[in-house]
Amino acid sequence: MHARSGRTVRDLRRENRTVVLRRLYFDGPMSRLTLGPATGLSSGSVSNVVAELVAEGLVEEAGSVDSAGGRPRTLVRITPGSGFMIGVDIGETRIRIELFDLALTELARTERPLASSGPRTARYDVDLVVAHLREGIAEVLRAAEVPAERLLGVGIGVPGIVARTPEDGAVVHGQTVGWNAVPLERLLREHVELPASVPYWIDNGAKTLGQAEMWFGAGRGARSAVVVLFGSGVGACVVTDAMGPGRALEWGHLTVRVRGRRCRCGALGCLEAYAGAEALLERWREAGGRPPEGADEETALTAMLAAAYPAGTGTAPDATALAVLEETAEYLGAGFADLINLFQPERILVGGWAGLQLGTRFLETVTGYAREYALRYPASRTGIGLGTLGPEAVTVGAALLPLVDFFAQGGRRPEAEPTPPSPAWQTALRDRVSS
Repeated sequence: MHARSGRTVRDLRRENRTVVLRRLYFDGPMSRLTLGPATGLSSGSVSNVVAELVAEGLVEEAGSVDSAGGRPRTLVRITPGSGFMIGVDIGETRIRIELFDLALTELARTERPLASSGPRTARYDVDLVVAHLREGIAEVLRAAEVPAERLLGVGIGVPGIVARTPEDGAVVHGQTVGWNAVPLERLLREHVELPASVPYWIDNGAKTLGQAEMWFGAGRGARSAVVVLFGSGVGACVVTDAMGPGRALEWGHLTVRVRGRRCRCGALGCLEAYAGAEALLERWREAGGRPPEGADEETALTAMLAAAYPAGTGTAPDATALAVLEETAEYLGAGFADLINLFQPERILVGGWAGLQLGTRFLETVTGYAREYALRYPASRTGIGLGTLGPEAVTVGAALLPLVDFFAQGGRRPEAEPTPPSPAWQTALRDRVSS
């Protein structure tokens, strides 16, 4: 049966379920009476939808509130344990895997360190990464005693550009880690022991970071923002009204110096060749600095910061470390200026393990250079700050990918391979968070 608009009754029912679930997710618990004006649905439609969702276990009663002169109104909310998502961050120093319920409460996590020495291509050996994911996914499900059949999906943030093909699903082009058209989704379906109905959502790690910060972190309320992922390398996600839910940018491979340093992508003069943590430590070493022998990047960066900013020790700052950090801040500031001039965002937010470790003091210097290099008017309207969700932001954003689809389907579990939800729906959800 078709409605006059061409949509079927089933389409309308799904849309009604979606709008109720979305409103309860961000504004619940709510009464049926307040859900009507909040969703634009009639009281009869709200009652029918809520009754369906309660019968399916997706929604539950959550106490009551007094009404003006009448009976108390029963509140309803989304049932946290009615579904689960896994978020994965294939990072530069480790793979982090977390299991969440619908309220995004972390139920279990595991981390698999990646080798800190040897060729980068060996560190990111595809078979090794797939094995880590197979073991890690099984581990978090086992730890939380959650059956795989109750998973809404697995979201994965990856380093690189993600394309999709009918044959292989998500295919990753990660030039800096030696991934040339890796059919990651097909490999996971072949090797990870999950039901065929469980979808994989694979996207760039900077984009999943950006989604998390815009929905639940420092980006809330902003109509436009650029979220920067600063780790071994650098990347960014831009979110504007024109671009919908966000788009990953290979910002780290913007040329900042013609015929400059060799970047790990193979080109010369990329921002990442000067501003990524890996390049930052290499430049410190080349200038005569002494990073701890055999230390991983996180430990080495901690040592560099302690040398440059010896707080409360009475020791003079290491002039070499300080000079390299100052130069890095200028390169980053110039890169921020490009983002300001190109996108004129309300906010630039910095996340990623290295960005959070460098912290407010370093960011103040970067901000000064950004104001100096950018056009005055857009620079005066752009706030620059740190993300607030910590190093787990990429996994939180990755876990949101299956949640977005679940809501878009009206709370119906997937029966086939997923189709990406429309940008318009994601934009509507972001607008709800911002209001």
